[in-house]
Amino acid sequence: MKAAVLHAREDLRVERVPVPTAGPGELVLRVDAALTCGTDLKVFRRGYHAKMLTLNRLFGHELAGTVVEVGEGVTAFALGDRVVPLNSAPCDACFFCRQGQQNLCDDLLFNNGAYAEFIGIPARIVEKNTLKLPAVMPFEHAALTEPLACVMRGLEESQAKAGQTVIVLGAGPIGLLFIHAASLEGLHVIAVVKRSDQVGTAKRFGAQQVLRIGDVADPIAAARALTPEGRGADIVIEAVATPEAWQWAVQMARKGGLINLFGGPPAGTTVQFDTNLLHYSDLTLKASFHHTPSTARAAFDLLCSGRFQCQDFLTGTATLDEVPEVFTRMLVRPAEGIVPEIKTAIFPGRPANELHPAFAAAEKVSA
Repeated sequence: MKAAVLHAREDLRVERVPVPTAGPGELVLRVDAALTCGTDLKVFRRGYHAKMLTLNRLFGHELAGTVVEVGEGVTAFALGDRVVPLNSAPCDACFFCRQGQQNLCDDLLFNNGAYAEFIGIPARIVEKNTLKLPAVMPFEHAALTEPLACVMRGLEESQAKAGQTVIVLGAGPIGLLFIHAASLEGLHVIAVVKRSDQVGTAKRFGAQQVLRIGDVADPIAAARALTPEGRGADIVIEAVATPEAWQWAVQMARKGGLINLFGGPPAGTTVQFDTNLLHYSDLTLKASFHHTPSTARAAFDLLCSGRFQCQDFLTGTATLDEVPEVFTRMLVRPAEGIVPEIKTAIFPGRPANELHPAFAAAEKVSA
């Protein structure tokens, strides 16, 4: 089969690799849709990810597809089922899992290989983090489950409640997911963006107010001025991943407010905070990482509800052969005024002459 393989920094190649087979408890899926992701772009740029991916590995982690092989002992899924597998599953036995922090599991099992014709799903992910799609749900919509699950974890950890005011710094894919999910949860959303083209996009996804930093002399004061009585936001979500944005976020919160430092700057990055401000304003700093099985299901339920603007997040399409070109293009932000892609949907397509052996055998029997 064909699959995208990461060889080094900015060296991604579509190659022929062995077709996966299902061991006990496992599934093999035909990949019907996969999505580009900022984390994958970070891995592409750096050539590795300390937890998720090293060199010479299959690439991509947001996908949905059709079951084409069922391993021994699997009873919850059958050939032909339409499913979305998450990209990880916890052990549910270690200290952190027992504390309800499954995203911090000591043995968190990751799975990659979304940019391929087929993908194998490990038994633990089959058991804990694979969900069946409604018949009418497009595969590319279901593939939004993983990034939205991380956002739902962020909102959960921020103790977000309807009626609160939240400032979201950043209007990239994750920032827009936060804006949209928070607005659907009934929060008043203020978006702080950099580019003029992001103003309309943020409003389309539910931001009631949008501040473009280039339009004001003091973004912190301007953002606070948009909050009730100018006191600052109940919650500030940082989704830019720069030290400056982390520092701004702390100064945009009200007394007693919560700041979720969601964006992850490069390793070794440091920031400085005003200790007086933190102490006397009684601020809470959080940093949310990844997702849990419960937030995966919360995300999936929201996507299935019909309330989520799935299609608006999918602003481009590509074939499997075009994946390296897509990521090379993603390295360069388009010029001001040109609306950038949010997510590109990759459609590998059913191989014309290469059915998975187990699925081909089943089709032959049914015929």
